[in-house]
Amino acid sequence: MRLNFKQQELIDNLVHTVESKFPGVKFVDVTESPEDPDDLWVNVTKIKDSDKLMELFDYCSEMSADILMNYGYHMLVMPVK
Repeated sequence: MRLNFKQQELIDNLVHTVESKFPGVKFVDVTESPEDPDDLWVNVTKIKDSDKLMELFDYCSEMSADILMNYGYHMLVMPVK
C-alpha cells in the first residue's frame, strides 16, 4: 500500500493527537479496509477500559469526519489487540 504525502501527513497528525489525548494508546500500523481498499484503517492498541474505549471512538469519529469532509480521505481509527 502506498500513501501519498497528504495521507501520511493526516495520519501522522491523527496518531499524534490520539496518542496525546489517550496516553495508553499507541500506533500499530495502517491497513486498507477489507471492504474498500480506498478506505484506510489506522490501527492502534486497544484500551481495556470500556468507557475510555467509547470516548476514543467518539473522539476519533469526529476527526475522521473532518478528514473526509476536508480532504476526501476515509480514515478510521481501529483499536486492535
